[in-house]
Amino acid sequence: MAGRTVTVLASHREPSATTNPYITLLVRALRATPGVELVPFSTRRALLGSYDVVHLHWPEVLMDGRRRAGRAARELVTLLLLLRLTLTRTPVVRTVHNVGLPQDSTRVQRLLLRWFDRLTRHAVVLNEHTPVPAGATATLVPHGHYRDWYGRPTREPVPGRLQYVGLVRRYKGVEALVRAFTETTDPSLTLGVAGRPSSDDLVAEIEAAAAGDPRISTHLAFLGDAELVEAVSAAELVVLPYRFMHNSGSVLAALSLDRPVLVPDNEVNRLLAAETGPGWVHTFEGTLTGAALERALRAAREPRAAAPDLSGREWAHAGAAHARVYRRAVGTPASPGTR
Repeated sequence: MAGRTVTVLASHREPSATTNPYITLLVRALRATPGVELVPFSTRRALLGSYDVVHLHWPEVLMDGRRRAGRAARELVTLLLLLRLTLTRTPVVRTVHNVGLPQDSTRVQRLLLRWFDRLTRHAVVLNEHTPVPAGATATLVPHGHYRDWYGRPTREPVPGRLQYVGLVRRYKGVEALVRAFTETTDPSLTLGVAGRPSSDDLVAEIEAAAAGDPRISTHLAFLGDAELVEAVSAAELVVLPYRFMHNSGSVLAALSLDRPVLVPDNEVNRLLAAETGPGWVHTFEGTLTGAALERALRAAREPRAAAPDLSGREWAHAGAAHARVYRRAVGTPASPGTR
């Protein structure tokens, strides 16, 4: 394989304007990397096409569907793909973005996701503390920065402005952030919450928690790139109060726009703090409180470098690292007998 191009079937379709920027930037990097041909997912290509390796990101997306009939059809396609990969011993590479199975997956989807785990022989991890499927080898390829994607901040930060950006899901603790902010008494502080919510119930809970505090503003809808850049640029501190945080594109979006972040204390975020330099990554322990928000904002106002150090997160490095993983994968095909 060393002398020819490796054809890689991606688990995502051709990037569009609403595609996760991580995927779009990785696709660009891989298509600029010699020896790799990345082809986007389609049902026909996955089941009947020719490729050397499959690269999964969020395999549950293959089975997403709002309606039961559509979801069942996509689960059937996924089953057929798994059968093909097993019978042909096609190598599977998976980037492990999340720890554990999605909470909202069905029983059938969990079975299919575990099958993908058993076929995975090479895992790409975004930090060194990510667990990988049993029997898989792991390669660390840090999540790339977004400086080239988002550009420069569009304005100076507003003094006292705290901001949440990103998808609004239960595990991200946004409603707890709003309640913690209402504990603060400084009238110069403001909080913005911006991002697409996962449920109407969560919207109602956030809006109820924010009611009565005019310092809080919400924009609970999809954020385009320009809207995200504007919201982050206006922030003195970006707050991401996840109940569980392992990998976060929102953290890197804020840091790429030269804004400090407040995140839960864990080994991954402590490593990120050491990497980026003093004053950029602030942490809190346990339940987020108003006092913790005020303490973090005071810390964020201390002198620091003009920008966080993200030099280890260049996309060209990511493209080359993935190419090496693909070449190792085709040299070690998965064996269905190990399942």
